[in-house]
Amino acid sequence: MRRDADVVVVGLGAMGSMALWRLAERGVAAIGVDRFDPPHDRGSSHGESRLFRTAYAEGTSYVPLLREAWRLWRELEASGDVELLTQTGALMVGPRDGVLISGTLASARDHALEHELLDVRAASLRWPQHVLVDGDHVLFEPMAGVLRPEACISTALARARSLGATTRTHTRATVIESDDDSTCVRLEDGSAIRARHAIVAAGAWTGTLLPELAPYLRVERQTTAWFTVDDPRAFSPERFPVFVRELADGRLRYGVPAIDGQTIKIAVHHEGADADPDDLDRTVVERDVVPLEEYATTMLRGVRVPAVRHIVCMYTNTPDEHLLVGPLPARPRVTMAGGCTGHSFKFAPVLGDVAADIATHGTTERDIAALTVDRLLPERVA
Repeated sequence: MRRDADVVVVGLGAMGSMALWRLAERGVAAIGVDRFDPPHDRGSSHGESRLFRTAYAEGTSYVPLLREAWRLWRELEASGDVELLTQTGALMVGPRDGVLISGTLASARDHALEHELLDVRAASLRWPQHVLVDGDHVLFEPMAGVLRPEACISTALARARSLGATTRTHTRATVIESDDDSTCVRLEDGSAIRARHAIVAAGAWTGTLLPELAPYLRVERQTTAWFTVDDPRAFSPERFPVFVRELADGRLRYGVPAIDGQTIKIAVHHEGADADPDDLDRTVVERDVVPLEEYATTMLRGVRVPAVRHIVCMYTNTPDEHLLVGPLPARPRVTMAGGCTGHSFKFAPVLGDVAADIATHGTTERDIAALTVDRLLPERVA
């Protein structure tokens, strides 16, 4: 059967754009397909900023991947002569025995990462923008910062195209078929793309394209808001690191400095309602912004309410909240990259490279044992 490419990438958001770039760097004939025109605001890879952290509360095994992701982000920056990752440092704030501080500290110590652990008094002197309470501790990691998601995706796609990859936007994939020799991605217009291998990075639409995974993926609606501040200089990237805060009840909030020189970004991690990506409610109502405005007025100083703008996006959650990358157990010519669970963007270039490894060689040297698809009840994923 005639093939249109060696590898086809379905979805060109964070994971797909990076996979296409890494395939193109290898000289692989690759085609990327997206139902919209990336970068766009219809999925999970928009909103002007994403946190990059290396001391990782979600698990010490992520740290080697993050170190490599840092290197690849810098490589992508150099290819496009554009700033994608601004180093601001990061503050993890919460109780010493909470999952955020204890997990971050474990990663920092296990991998000898530079960090400081401060009590309320010392942290308040350095970062008076935060309202700290008795029992809080603050872990500062200098090797952290802010990624620009739209610029990251644009730069990766431009680099991939310059190396020979092709893209088809406003093109919706409907079915992915595979056998022992090839894959076929059928499109809404009735045409098809045939390739040796397919990488599926469709975000919230993954369960539609890969129905065997649908029972294990939950799409969650999320709201993010921007607030003006009394003194933009105090909230500049040089003086106000990105932060994640664990509240007394275990809920999480996170924020980004005024990278636009005027507003800071505050968001809730999880706590959103189930969502249908084809019928997502993008209207922001009072209940969406109440927790963000409450945080701005009680946990920060010098932040004005109400919010001046906000957006809606989506998480695609796995049951264990870890990422997904690897071939489908029953369809080895189809590789999945995603399962973002709200913390994957920072990993995008290294996971894109892992997907490219698997698509071209069938395996990868990176340790992804905890992230593979077959961990999702492998006796049922078939």
